[in-house]
Amino acid sequence: MWQDFLFYFAEGWHHIIHPGALDHILFLAVLTVVHVPADWKRLVVLVTAFTAGHALTLVLSVTDIIRFPEVWVEFLIPCTIAATAGANLLRGLPALGGVGLRYAMALVFGLVHGMGYANAVRFTLAGDQSLALGLAAFNAGLEIGQISVVLSILLLGYLFTRLSGRSREEWQAALSSLVLAASLYMVWDRHPF
Repeated sequence: MWQDFLFYFAEGWHHIIHPGALDHILFLAVLTVVHVPADWKRLVVLVTAFTAGHALTLVLSVTDIIRFPEVWVEFLIPCTIAATAGANLLRGLPALGGVGLRYAMALVFGLVHGMGYANAVRFTLAGDQSLALGLAAFNAGLEIGQISVVLSILLLGYLFTRLSGRSREEWQAALSSLVLAASLYMVWDRHPF
């Protein structure tokens, strides 16, 4: 059982910390870039909203309660990245019923990303293994990977502003612009029509 846990934990980790996971890294980058370490509580809520969304659709997709064509999932993921990067560039998103629009976006976009994760997990879960154990371990690996990405973005932001003498707003605009350009390329490259 421990070997199964470690296997799925590593699968989750590699699904985030892998060159092929660029879309997920870019999404986490644009969620994080508007924050500084002192904003850690808001950042925890934001990443938790994303986590809740992708955990829900991961379970629903892997158990075949919902199925969404992979071509559309792969197209929608960079759309979520582009929307978040664009929102960063527009700044000052309005509140939505006491909960920031960014949190709602993270939750909804997490639902889309969860369907992408489901395709990776569905093919690796063997029939004789515990689905709950596999999903829990995969999610644990994902979360550790996400935390690593978030901490890296915060560190890069700190270094960018400290070493270059540029403002935090310039860091946010620069990274959001780069991610927007990359995500629009992915949207074009993955469009299903």
